[in-house]
Amino acid sequence: MDAKFVKNAIQKNKPTELDLHISGVAITIFSVFLTVAIIGGVTMDGRIDGRWIGLYALVMLLIGTYVLFALKVASQWEKAVVLRLGKFHGLRGPGVFWLIPIVDTIPAWIDHRVMVTPFSAEKTLTKDTVPVDVDAVLFWVVWDAEKAALEVKDYQNAIAWSAQTALRDIIGRMMLADILTGRSAIDTELQHIIDERTTPWGVTVQSVEIRDIVIPPGLEDAMSRQAQAERERQARVILGESEKQIAASFAEASLAYIDNPTALHLRAMNMLFEGLKEKGALVIVPSSAVDTMNLGAMSGMVSLAQNNAPKENK
Repeated sequence: MDAKFVKNAIQKNKPTELDLHISGVAITIFSVFLTVAIIGGVTMDGRIDGRWIGLYALVMLLIGTYVLFALKVASQWEKAVVLRLGKFHGLRGPGVFWLIPIVDTIPAWIDHRVMVTPFSAEKTLTKDTVPVDVDAVLFWVVWDAEKAALEVKDYQNAIAWSAQTALRDIIGRMMLADILTGRSAIDTELQHIIDERTTPWGVTVQSVEIRDIVIPPGLEDAMSRQAQAERERQARVILGESEKQIAASFAEASLAYIDNPTALHLRAMNMLFEGLKEKGALVIVPSSAVDTMNLGAMSGMVSLAQNNAPKENK
């Protein structure tokens, strides 16, 4: 990914053709002058000396060409940086403005809309020597077109490189766990660092957002197993705490039955009723409980009642 990023940056640094930024209005006016020159030449042919006709056509073409290259139209979000004989002359736009051809040049058209620049740091070592791939996106805007055009050669490319180096620097100073859990902190720190670097260029950073953090597959599996083991440990701890609370509740309940055998027998009868009220239910009662709570007699009574119930219904 970094190699692709460098390749794109090199291509951006290659010399490009001059953007004449010829507007549709200028082309229309030039076409009108060209049409008038042709029609006038045809109309005057045979009536006026040919030299005057040629001069007339030349003048009309010169006027049309002047309008074609002198009349400029900047969009609402654009500003044109005008140099006069190589020196900064001013900013023009948005709207219609005029230049002096050959004397005035426009080296850059500055876009004042919010721009989006994706950037990344590939195979960057964290503080605990773990290689990670981090993808992020940068939102920025030009607030001073003069500085953006005059203080740096290619402000868009410079912003992208500044963002990438800042991201690498932050990753190298943080532990992997802090990177995975502190995305918002990284976003804030990145915005502060990049904004300090780009302010002299007339650019302000509105926000930075981390899109993705990729760790090695082996480490990802190990972290997954560690998280699973931690969840199992917490589940066992919770189960143990629940057992302690249940045992404490039973111990507290047993105190109520120590000196009250009638209540204990009623509780035993309720337990048998709850267990035997469903058809086919089977309740296994320890022999010690049968002897101490006289459950044998009670279970016999319950069984007899269940056997007699169908006969009575018939």
